[in-house]
Amino acid sequence: MINGSVFRALSLASVLVIGGYVSPLHADESKSKITLASTTSTQNSGLFDYLLPLFKKQTGVEVHVVAVGTGAALKLARNGDADVLMVHHKTSEEKFVSDGYGVERFDVMYNDFVLVGPDSDPAEVKGTQTIAEALNKIKTKQAIFLSRGDDSGTNKRELELWKASGSNPKSASGDWYRETGSGMGATLNTTVAMQGYALTDRATWISYKNKQNMEILFEGDKRLFNQYGVIVVNPKKFPHVKIKPAETFVNWIVSLKGQKAIAGYKLSGEQLFIPNAE
Repeated sequence: MINGSVFRALSLASVLVIGGYVSPLHADESKSKITLASTTSTQNSGLFDYLLPLFKKQTGVEVHVVAVGTGAALKLARNGDADVLMVHHKTSEEKFVSDGYGVERFDVMYNDFVLVGPDSDPAEVKGTQTIAEALNKIKTKQAIFLSRGDDSGTNKRELELWKASGSNPKSASGDWYRETGSGMGATLNTTVAMQGYALTDRATWISYKNKQNMEILFEGDKRLFNQYGVIVVNPKKFPHVKIKPAETFVNWIVSLKGQKAIAGYKLSGEQLFIPNAE
């Protein structure tokens, strides 16, 4: 594994980070187009539509985003079908690196997950003290719960939360527990239509337009913390990886310039992601 200091030293040939300033690549490299495997939350929230034009203007590098669930994004990267990976399930990301598929993982930003449902709150989760208590109320009342069921970062966290609460909701799959096999936006549409409950990342919820009578019914538990990381796919594993522009992207997004850009992205006055690169 390449440590952080070596990684950044290797990157200096393509990018210079001084006080948040990122220098452009040489002319021949500036035409590079990299593939970024990422999540539906970063894409659907509008974050990349905001960030990537700023990145391209400063570096000349174009980024093609493949927005899927974290599990699918990891699979793409493990197949060598991406140059950079940016997802939100740290355990899976660290395994990706330890298995030799990634160079090194860096924290980029975070937000949190929230539990949403109809304002009538049939399971009476509003006012509960922990997410485990909230989920157990849903189970006890057998209120409709919509799961993405797609191995995404959100789905992985949801199943971890159910397990921590002492429950295995999949035993009720097709009954009160419904798995959509869809992205977050489509799952929220189904949640609204069925007047059920769902776990969603805050950024997607803020940007979601069809809320109707749905609202956040539980938030704030430390277990709902949602960290995003970024990793360059290992060129030793896949020689076709565009290493220099890929490193340029990682260096930019964790630089002062990139971190300020993340902090500056807001919808209706609400900040969707909090930068926390070290």
